[in-house]
Amino acid sequence: MDLKHSGTGAAENTDSYIAASKSTDMISPKEKESKAAKVGGGVGVSTGNAPPEGYKVYARRWAVLILFVLYSASNAMQWIQYTIINNIITRYYGISDKWVDWTSMIYMILYIPLIFPGSWFLDKVGLRITALVGIVGTCIGAWIKVCSVDPSLFYVGFIGQAIVALAQVCILSLPARLAAVWFGPDQCSSATSVGVFGNQLGVAIGFVLPPMLVPNSEDLETVGKDLQMMFYMVAGLTSILLVLMVLFFQDRPPTPPSAAQEASQRLEGIEAEQVSFMQSLKNLITNRNFILLLLSYGINVGVFYAISTLLNPVVLKYYPNHEVDAGRIGLSIVLAGMLGSVISGIVLDKTHKFKETTLAVYALSMVGMWIFTFTLDTGHIAVVYLTASLLGFFMTGYLPVGFEFGAELTFPEPEGTSSGLLNASAQTFGICFTLFYSELFTAFGDIAANTTMAVMLIVGTIITAATRSDLRRQNAQAGSAAGNP
Repeated sequence: MDLKHSGTGAAENTDSYIAASKSTDMISPKEKESKAAKVGGGVGVSTGNAPPEGYKVYARRWAVLILFVLYSASNAMQWIQYTIINNIITRYYGISDKWVDWTSMIYMILYIPLIFPGSWFLDKVGLRITALVGIVGTCIGAWIKVCSVDPSLFYVGFIGQAIVALAQVCILSLPARLAAVWFGPDQCSSATSVGVFGNQLGVAIGFVLPPMLVPNSEDLETVGKDLQMMFYMVAGLTSILLVLMVLFFQDRPPTPPSAAQEASQRLEGIEAEQVSFMQSLKNLITNRNFILLLLSYGINVGVFYAISTLLNPVVLKYYPNHEVDAGRIGLSIVLAGMLGSVISGIVLDKTHKFKETTLAVYALSMVGMWIFTFTLDTGHIAVVYLTASLLGFFMTGYLPVGFEFGAELTFPEPEGTSSGLLNASAQTFGICFTLFYSELFTAFGDIAANTTMAVMLIVGTIITAATRSDLRRQNAQAGSAAGNP
């Protein structure tokens, strides 16, 4: 099978971007060549001829996006598969809770050294092959965990978890790239939000299913059977997705969906001669605004990782024997975050106010963290559900906003590279914050741990306010349309 194209698209319905939007007006070849040259920093980038009917988006883009959402979810649902039932896992395998925490942190640790090879791989082979490598790794890791159901075989499950964690390198950098390659400028932010939605969906499933499938039974044999069933279900799901991805996931549409994407593709075409991966990386790390975004994004998502990893012991401290509620509270955080992601994406597409939206969502995440911190001990678990949902709406709703702001600040550098660096920052802060949160929680309690995280979000809000709104991708779209009023 051709790994990059499908023969089914010849008679496919398409939507043409004509004069409905300034950013999608048709552009004459001469004008496009001039604008692309400016985007490329002075190199003579030839853009070729635009299709006479204008830029197109293809109906199949939704199938590609939905497949990616499911694929991303199948990996993310395994992130906290162990930690959300921490007390059950420690008793079944006879291990310390620190080892269970490491099943979550292994996701963060393995991502960091592989971000640069992963970004390079995505730039070289494209979306399809990168995604297929990821789903194969996710599937293999899930089946290895099926073989770990014995009190003496925790290390087997940990190996499977590590392989799934390795596979996320082929997932986390894809949403912004997929949106840019397949979707027009008026849908790009929303598509990124939906792509990130897949990761959030998986985390939500990871929060709610393990406590339901593996209840806290005194009989270890019963616990083992429940774990076996859970692992088989996940492995079966990933196997089905592997088949679907091989059959239907495509690399890119026949024609670019926007002027900015066409310019980006032309730059990719001359990359071997003029723009190396290392040069692109250098451009990113010398971009002041992007560095500030790296810090603020890492702080926000790092706090989320720490809270998610240690949600089980924090909830059980005030509400003993409420393992299922701990999972459902995590579910509430993520479901609210999904809603926040979609709303944020729509706001960005309608207003293009990237800096303002990012700052508002970040500041409200910080406020939500303070409220969550001082409502855990009310004695009413319904209050925790409410405040956790408020926190999740803004904190996890920030994820696609950060991706899109990063793509704007770094255009025309590859979206996969900028997204990968943002994720690497998040994983680094996530490891540090999870370890720090765990120590503070053990030594001083949840108030001290949560307050520290809230203070870090204040720092992140200040950094976000200091980031300038340099919207390079929007400027490229506007510049391309300027010659064709």
